[in-house]
Amino acid sequence: MAETDTSSFWDELTSPLNLVLIFFIVYLLYKIIRSQFETIEPVNIPPPMPKLRKDMTVAELKKYDGTNEDGRVLLAVNSIIFDVTAGKRFYGPGGPYAAFAGRDATRGLATGQVAASDNEYDDISDLGADEIASAKEWEDQFREKYHIVGKLLKPGETPTNYDEETDDKKSQ
Repeated sequence: MAETDTSSFWDELTSPLNLVLIFFIVYLLYKIIRSQFETIEPVNIPPPMPKLRKDMTVAELKKYDGTNEDGRVLLAVNSIIFDVTAGKRFYGPGGPYAAFAGRDATRGLATGQVAASDNEYDDISDLGADEIASAKEWEDQFREKYHIVGKLLKPGETPTNYDEETDDKKSQ
């Protein structure tokens, strides 16, 4: 009778389902034990860049396409310049929206074409109402997600001195 009990136990233990379950349990135990002996290397997170606050011309904006030493990426939407460095995988070199880096992206975002304007200044006056609404939606999304650097200057427009603006706020 003991032989029958041993045979029955062995048959159940070696059934295909039980073998798969045993293999899975052994594999999980292996992973748990192995993870206890692995050393975790610290991730080198670069220090955050200082916030940039200034108005720029189209020519000045072009310098911030992510290829400079600091890697900063800026783009403009509706004449507002945003620091999109945090989204560098999208807007930086090699990203799907890299064409917008260092440029006025309003026309491209409004029309759904991944192309930025090469004009000195694009006043977007020829866009339709739907395209202007789309550009506004993009602007709102950028406002929620990214730091505003300043405004994109029209030819002949004078930049705002943000240092004076913050000094006035501190003295009040």
